Amino acid sequence: MTLLRALPPCLALLISASAATAAAPSKPTERDWRTPAPETILVIDTNKGRVLVELVPEVAPNHVARLQELTRAGVYDGRTFFRVIDRFMAQTGDPTNTGEGGSDKPNLKAEFTFRRTAETPFVPMAAPAGLEVGYLKSLPVVSQAWSWSEMTSDHKVAAWGTYCPGVVGMARDEDNNSANSQFFLMRQPYPSLDKRYTAFGRVVSGLDVVRAIKTGEPVAAPQDQMLKVRLLSDMPEAERPKVRLIDPKGPWFAAETQRLRALKGADFSVCDLEPPVEIR
Repeated sequence: MTLLRALPPCLALLISASAATAAAPSKPTERDWRTPAPETILVIDTNKGRVLVELVPEVAPNHVARLQELTRAGVYDGRTFFRVIDRFMAQTGDPTNTGEGGSDKPNLKAEFTFRRTAETPFVPMAAPAGLEVGYLKSLPVVSQAWSWSEMTSDHKVAAWGTYCPGVVGMARDEDNNSANSQFFLMRQPYPSLDKRYTAFGRVVSGLDVVRAIKTGEPVAAPQDQMLKVRLLSDMPEAERPKVRLIDPKGPWFAAETQRLRALKGADFSVCDLEPPVEIR
């Protein structure tokens, strides 16, 4: 049975326009893709499947360097997801698999924010209340408005990664400068973590895997685990996937931003955009 009767022309036009707005944009073309540096792609093979993370050194160079160092040393191989909260995050990276340990490296100073320059490859999507929100590579970022750079001594502005689904951050204890080896992957958005925990990358493939990890606080045995963690650059050529990511400076990104802003209106969030990835 159908309950839909003939609609007045004006209402029909509104529905048609709304449907057009909601329609998905065209597929990315060649000029929409970028090839990330292989040393910035973290390949995490878990018992649930593979997760790819893009590391973004522009926002947290010391944390990215630490992840690369520990990955190359094999510290993350076999580490379990010992604390996983549904609709929040999955935590791992502890050599003791308890949440109490760390590597033999010194703790890191916090990199909650970074200084954005005119050369920083940040692409704004919206400008709420003196801020700019957008993307730096695959990472959603919030920044002071660029106009503020005229009033700062270094002619830069403060910016920080914002905790959308898939964003990866460094765990710590109450001391801001206590991050060491543990990190977490966001299952859902949690902006209250912004500027409190260093964000250094984002899951670009395998968010479904992250969300499938067994939950618990702590997680009951057997815990899911990272079987093998490698940098794409260190993988044998025959095993290395070819990865392309969406370029925020490309036309697909601009069109998708426009579509989402029209669809969401005042409710638009930088977390609404879900950039595609190409893996071969």
